[in-house]
Amino acid sequence: MAHDITWQKSSYSGGGDAANCLELAATRETRLLRESDEPGTVIETTGTGLAALIRHLRDGC
Repeated sequence: MAHDITWQKSSYSGGGDAANCLELAATRETRLLRESDEPGTVIETTGTGLAALIRHLRDGC
């Protein structure tokens, strides 16, 4: 994984500087997700996979 990835806090995370936020990053091919308090654990997916996950979560699992 490249070291020049820029992470940003998800708009689905609460406000403030809480340590338990979902962070997102993108490369040309993939979308990356991690929890801010576990930055070494990264989930890698495609844009289509991320969209499916968000739909599933939005629909109440």
